[in-house]
Amino acid sequence: MSKDPAQPIKTANQRGAARLAAVQALYQMDIGGTGVLEVVAEYEEHRLGQELDGDTYLKADPSWFRAIVAGVVRDQLKIDPVIGAALLDGWPLSRIDSTLRAILRAGTFEILDRKDVPVAVIVTEYVEIAQAFFEGEEPKIVNAVLDRIAKQVRSEKK
Repeated sequence: MSKDPAQPIKTANQRGAARLAAVQALYQMDIGGTGVLEVVAEYEEHRLGQELDGDTYLKADPSWFRAIVAGVVRDQLKIDPVIGAALLDGWPLSRIDSTLRAILRAGTFEILDRKDVPVAVIVTEYVEIAQAFFEGEEPKIVNAVLDRIAKQVRSEKK
């Protein structure tokens, strides 16, 4: 069954694409020392919904993308200790792969800041992003860490 290209992209899909782009932008900032304004402008102008080097980027919700990237940068001093406390055996966040660190920071930001989004949606989206980058234990780590954080900071009924 093929999808009709005339169908509008669902908002949820655009949020998922925004999450993926935010993780990529956070990774780029972490590795290259790029500033938040520069990286957001680059993504909005050249990547979100665009083709770059033969890769077509999904249409993403630009305000959701901006909110995640800017929120992680703004709240990083609050986010990193929360992640650090949720990691097992006192494993320092600085020793974690940069991509995994970006995923955990973005997911933690949403859990802390976006009370309007159910935890299950946030955790599932970031586990799927981890699965796109990793074939090993990393998606399970994302699931476990974000779940631990959510249980500490949110009191949602299941």
